[in-house]
Amino acid sequence: MATDLLLKGKTGIIFGALNEKSIAWQIAEKAYEQGARFSLSNAPVALRFGEINELAEKCNSKVIPADATSMEDLQKVFADSMEFLGGKVDFVLHSIGMSLNVRKGNVYNESNYNYFQKALDVSALSFHKLLQTAYKMDAINEWGSVVALSYVAAQRTLYGYNDMADAKALLESIARSFGYIYGREKKVRVNTISQSPTPTTAGSGVKGFGSLLDFTERMSPLGNATAEDCADYCVTLFSDLTRKVTMQNLFHDGGFSSMGMSLKAMTQYDKSFENGK
Repeated sequence: MATDLLLKGKTGIIFGALNEKSIAWQIAEKAYEQGARFSLSNAPVALRFGEINELAEKCNSKVIPADATSMEDLQKVFADSMEFLGGKVDFVLHSIGMSLNVRKGNVYNESNYNYFQKALDVSALSFHKLLQTAYKMDAINEWGSVVALSYVAAQRTLYGYNDMADAKALLESIARSFGYIYGREKKVRVNTISQSPTPTTAGSGVKGFGSLLDFTERMSPLGNATAEDCADYCVTLFSDLTRKVTMQNLFHDGGFSSMGMSLKAMTQYDKSFENGK
């Protein structure tokens, strides 16, 4: 491989790849192209429905099944990954999220609290458990990088996103709180990427997702960021080019998060009043 690859010689763990639509899948492919070696992990039930073994073969990787809410499973992922990769890792991706309230079509003010708790546990507390496990095992090299995928609904109310908005807000808070400790003690950086709505298997389950995609595309001066765009950005956060970036929620959304109203969106809005409507 060429010596100018951004991740040459680096190793990592990628959580959450399911199929080619997954952002984590795209990140894995891009990391591999840039010279990285890594293990792959997802929940056993997801492995049955996904195609992660194809990705592992393509990237010369190893699949380690794990329930990300289980400390025991996470310890196994890190231990097996370090054995497979020959030592501590340099980067970790958390791309894990699930809301049964969204799947079942429950509106926010009629949330099932068992489902709500599950969403927080899977989508946010798993990130804290991952970080705590890595920290206690001293599993990440100095100047390593941990990245979790988030969404602007953590700051703004978006119709249909439901309790996942609360989960993402907690996820971002965990990145800041744990990022301070991990940076201070072990020089490991922790960030979240607030990505454009992306037509993944999970994202497409949000009510009105097609309309949301169209709206954000019209609102964003650069248009929506794709999964492949996100992979490129994530690789820079894994690399040594961003060694002093930590505890940040980094918006990767074509400018959507800074917009109030765009010309395209206003033009479409005005059309709704034509013919007396």
